[in-house]
Amino acid sequence: MTDVLYPTRLPCGSRVLDLARPHVMGILNVTPDSFSDGGRYAGHDAALRHAAAMVAAGATLIDVGGESTRPGARLVSPTEELERVAPIVEAIARELDVVISVDTSTPAVMREVARLGAGLINDVRSLQRDGALDAAAATGLPVCLMHMRGEPQNMQDNPHYADVTLEVEAFLAARMEACVAAGIERERIVLDPGFGFAKSLEHNLVLFKHMESLARLGRPLLVGVSRKSMIGKVLGREVGERLYGSLALAALAVVKGACIVRVHDVAETADVVRMITAVQQAD
Repeated sequence: MTDVLYPTRLPCGSRVLDLARPHVMGILNVTPDSFSDGGRYAGHDAALRHAAAMVAAGATLIDVGGESTRPGARLVSPTEELERVAPIVEAIARELDVVISVDTSTPAVMREVARLGAGLINDVRSLQRDGALDAAAATGLPVCLMHMRGEPQNMQDNPHYADVTLEVEAFLAARMEACVAAGIERERIVLDPGFGFAKSLEHNLVLFKHMESLARLGRPLLVGVSRKSMIGKVLGREVGERLYGSLALAALAVVKGACIVRVHDVAETADVVRMITAVQQAD
């Protein structure tokens, strides 16, 4: 595990994350078209039951998403996204003891979910939509900035990098500075390398291999690789057969310094994280 270069206390609304240990973020897609579980948790009761099950299995964050960002996904209107996400955020905040992350790029959604009890804004577009920086700053919540080029509709159209790790680092550094200029303190920023977003298989593998270098940015890392196509391409597995590959990458991410791993399979990943933590904390 890399040396920690930042304060480990991350206030998330009414709760605080202690980043001195790694955390498991459970994925809750309330969309009909997400790549792995689209439609399974679009209903209110099913979503709340799944969130409760993930918390019981060891998730300390639940990431609620109302707009699919898989390659080729369609855009949804702010109204449609809010109608999907807001009732679930409100219910989780009322029923469960967990940090609620909301996977959104939409300023109106950011403002409303903060009011309803969200604790983290997780934006794959790194607050680049019009008004997103101001909206995120106004919430007072921490934000996760992710590296991506283009949009989900076109991000996999022949991505090219001279040095993927250096270019991801430079992008995230620039977005951090934009956040600070907009009034979002550096201490409120989490970073995501964006595995699977505007990257070929080789880009993903090289970036993962050299992920420790992102520690130079001095902020905690969130890593999301659960069930992604990079696993399928290496192992020749369909989406439903990628558990072991996902666990291998989750373990490697934690060893390489990730503070948060974003996953579908919470119970299995929580066991992996607990075992690694026990070894790392032994005298």
